[in-house]
Amino acid sequence: MPTTEAAAPPAGVHGAPATGHETPAPGTLAGVRRIELPRPLFATIAGHVVRKLTGHYIDGEVAERKAFGLLLGRLDGTTLRVAAVLPLLANMRRDPGIAGDMDELVDQYAIPSETPNEQRGWIAHPRELMDAEDFCDDHDLAVVGNYHTHRVPWPQDPRRDTCTRLDRLLAEESGQWVFIVSATDLHRITVRAFYEGRNDREAEIVLRPATPHAIAIDRKSDR
Repeated sequence: MPTTEAAAPPAGVHGAPATGHETPAPGTLAGVRRIELPRPLFATIAGHVVRKLTGHYIDGEVAERKAFGLLLGRLDGTTLRVAAVLPLLANMRRDPGIAGDMDELVDQYAIPSETPNEQRGWIAHPRELMDAEDFCDDHDLAVVGNYHTHRVPWPQDPRRDTCTRLDRLLAEESGQWVFIVSATDLHRITVRAFYEGRNDREAEIVLRPATPHAIAIDRKSDR
């Protein structure tokens, strides 16, 4: 489905109305049908992805070819307005104290890929989650979703722009939107959004012009 925008359709974002059988109440994240994403924040996500996948890392950032981040925003009926993007730096995925549960899920449910199973997935650092909550409290926002990359094309899914079964299991009952960033072609970064990782619950993403309230949070770290 072509991207929509207030003025002209840009490249980069796909979307379609949610098609799940439920009828969630307006005013809840489950009831969102439209997501407004300021163009500078889309550029922040795309830039984060390209930088990580081309091996350019900042201080305190895990050196691996994947990008994960949080989206903060506000609800307006069935419209979700993204107001800030928080690229995450630390991945606890390989922490021996907590990696076991993720290893088990990946081994059981992930489709085989060129990325080793022990490197698949992201576990956010508690400090960064607290930073996001503090930022939300200061700016009257809420954490509304997260984004992550799919970079390896599969024969049956060359764009990799939808959620996998593993994505869905990890997002189940989270009450948040999963933004899949297709990075199989770094010259054609695209984003789609699915409630709790369900491909039958997609929302239309609309790129908006820059607004004074769009915030790309600086991720310089002393970690």
